[in-house]
Amino acid sequence: MINLQTVILTLSVAYAVIGALLLVVLVYARLHWSLKAVAVVVTSAFYIVSFTEMRGLLGWASTDRLPTAFKLLKARIVEPHSLEGDPGSIYLWVEELDEDHRPSGIPRAFRVPYNDTLADKTHAAENEIAAGHPQGGRAADFGGGEGSLIDMVREYVTPKVILETSGGDSSTGEFNAPPAGAQSAVFTPLPPPRMPPKDEQ
Repeated sequence: MINLQTVILTLSVAYAVIGALLLVVLVYARLHWSLKAVAVVVTSAFYIVSFTEMRGLLGWASTDRLPTAFKLLKARIVEPHSLEGDPGSIYLWVEELDEDHRPSGIPRAFRVPYNDTLADKTHAAENEIAAGHPQGGRAADFGGGEGSLIDMVREYVTPKVILETSGGDSSTGEFNAPPAGAQSAVFTPLPPPRMPPKDEQ
């Protein structure tokens, strides 16, 4: 199965080849017409490769930090697989919420590291959604990494137990499993959106 790093590497090589071929054509413009034709064909082929590989990026779950507040739409739990060396992941399909609990209308997929507590709470949240009770969450409950600036700021804003639910460092894209025994993300019932006040007659 092709992973995201392979796709990015393929794209990088494709664009490098396109740039090199265009540079050669521009610098050595007195080449025989057949060589110029080959260069045009090869360059065009790499444009097609770039396009098809770019489409492969669509749908990949992001490892970026979750939105500050979000509505959980759907989740998929992939348990660890020791034979394949897969540490497991939890995929969350979420929609960002504004301060009035109104969804953005733009859902996104996110990947967070697997741990048993988070998997249990995610499964419970899915059951609540299936029962007709929308569930929401906060990025602060997932942590922002070890020693990052956001962690220092959050120390003064959120309870210490939330700081112990480290999901990784969003600046590097690396995710760390929460410490053993730490509380994980908590999904809560989603409050109804606050509507703007009605105009007085």
